[in-house]
Amino acid sequence: MSRKPYLLLSGTIFLVVALLHLLRLAYGISVVVGGWVVPIWPSFFGLPVAAGLGLWASSLARKEGA
Repeated sequence: MSRKPYLLLSGTIFLVVALLHLLRLAYGISVVVGGWVVPIWPSFFGLPVAAGLGLWASSLARKEGA
């Protein structure tokens, strides 16, 4: 896989994850992993990290096309 499609794919995945964190914070959606209820507070950190990585990958993909 060349660099531009990789950046577009990873950027899209990170932005979807950021959107899921935002929806979880907005609606209080609970997540259960192996019987353990994941608290809401990790989404406060996950949202800006995932959004930042997604935007960074998207901007790098745009520069690849220039």
